[in-house]
Amino acid sequence: MSREADLDRLYELLIDLEDRVSGKHRLKSCTGYLDWPKRGVYFLFAHDEYRDTDDQHRLTRIGTHAVSSGSGASLWSRLRAHRGANSGTYAGGGNHRGSVFRKHIGKALIERHNLHAEYPYWGDGSSADPNRRLNEHDLERQVSDHIRDLPFLWIDVDDEPGPDSDRAYIEQNAIALVSNFEKDGLDRRNSDWVGAESPRQEIRNPGLWNINHVNGDYDSAFLDRVAEAVKDTTPV
Repeated sequence: MSREADLDRLYELLIDLEDRVSGKHRLKSCTGYLDWPKRGVYFLFAHDEYRDTDDQHRLTRIGTHAVSSGSGASLWSRLRAHRGANSGTYAGGGNHRGSVFRKHIGKALIERHNLHAEYPYWGDGSSADPNRRLNEHDLERQVSDHIRDLPFLWIDVDDEPGPDSDRAYIEQNAIALVSNFEKDGLDRRNSDWVGAESPRQEIRNPGLWNINHVNGDYDSAFLDRVAEAVKDTTPV
């Protein structure tokens, strides 16, 4: 089958998933009190962009967690890191050093608004002292505003952590399928997409907030595994 046909099938599966879980969620209204599956793969969509062929929201990021052997990360802990803090010192913001997704959006916003002087250390290191985090809080808030409004779905794939897990397999192949990196452009991004100003070519060209796997090939058989997972996924 062609890449276009495989892409159509992926979106059809996501429509089935949306029907099964009674609609897309948004992180601004999600908490850890929901009955999240322990492990899974998430699909984030642009809230204001649609596919070329229909009115379905276009995918903007695909991700999972616990792909290192022994990792204890859960689906909700990964989504919460992307969402940021609801309360406390950094309420409304977050920690981009704990979420590469947040880091990439912040980098693009810095480019768009020429904020290099205000945020010279954005993305540096794996941690930061409280003063630096407070200085970066306004930008963290902008990143949170962007992420929390993105519609998203997830599939329940509860296998053991590791690079050979089904979750890693689905994530890698879904990203490679959706990515437009050095391929015919399918479902191109709008010209005002923030990611178009990312300093990373791997984000600008594929049209995804992903770096890994955007320039890879995909195995269309992964769609059968997605179909199985859709059937196993229940509402939270």
